[in-house]
Amino acid sequence: MSAASPAPGDDPSRDGGLEARRASASDVATGVPVRGRRWRRGELNTAFRIVASVVIPTFRFSARYHWHGPNRLPADEAFVLAPNHFTNIDPLVVGTAVYLSKRAPRFLAKASLFRVPVVGKLMSGMGQIPVERSGRTRLSDPLGGGRSLVEQGGAIIVYPEGTLTRDPDLWPMRGKTGAVRIALENDVPLIPMAHWGTQNIMARYGKRLRLFPPSRVDVIVGDPVDLSAYRGRPIDQQMLGEATELVMRHITALLEQLRGEQAPTTRWDPAANNQKETGRFE
Repeated sequence: MSAASPAPGDDPSRDGGLEARRASASDVATGVPVRGRRWRRGELNTAFRIVASVVIPTFRFSARYHWHGPNRLPADEAFVLAPNHFTNIDPLVVGTAVYLSKRAPRFLAKASLFRVPVVGKLMSGMGQIPVERSGRTRLSDPLGGGRSLVEQGGAIIVYPEGTLTRDPDLWPMRGKTGAVRIALENDVPLIPMAHWGTQNIMARYGKRLRLFPPSRVDVIVGDPVDLSAYRGRPIDQQMLGEATELVMRHITALLEQLRGEQAPTTRWDPAANNQKETGRFE
């Protein structure tokens, strides 16, 4: 299905309709997303190889990836990847998708995970970036870890929603500004991504994996979001909020294509629905 993004200022969540989906219904690939692509020298270290030896075979077996549209992740340049988020297993499924694209998946991850024996060592070794619930990293700047990574030409995965969506039908909810800030401060592309089917491997707050039979997981990567109207401007909260909502519209439009239905016209806002921003809510 087409991953082309609409013109700047358009609302992509409203125009990715049935006609466009029919026109691109055959544009789906299985297997690896980019055949023949090689790893960049030095991209993988020992920690990545150890984790990948377990995670990649598991999720290649349990998730039958279907890649939609012509777009794929860049082979070399730094970028911020912004996916939707609706189950606890998403990072492993998305990380596997990025790994199969021959890019090392690195996340802004909950700092509590780094305090788990063995797991914490591996995450640190892979270059994952710990974030406290307050939003601060180990560095003096809350997003300094992300900047350091993109300066080295790496790719970083940032969930704009900051946690699992609270939307009852799993549509993207209100976003937070971290992904946009990293992209703007480092002048790198921000690439929207959507996936669907992960909930069949693990429910939103489930604790059990369903690895068999394999589940179909559909993945679509959009064009980089056009942030030219915001680049070079002083960064303030209003500008970050506007740019983040633009990103969320692009992610939602991609998910509409995968699901074949339209998202609600009003984006879910936890505060307006008396829900906590973090932790379980159901």
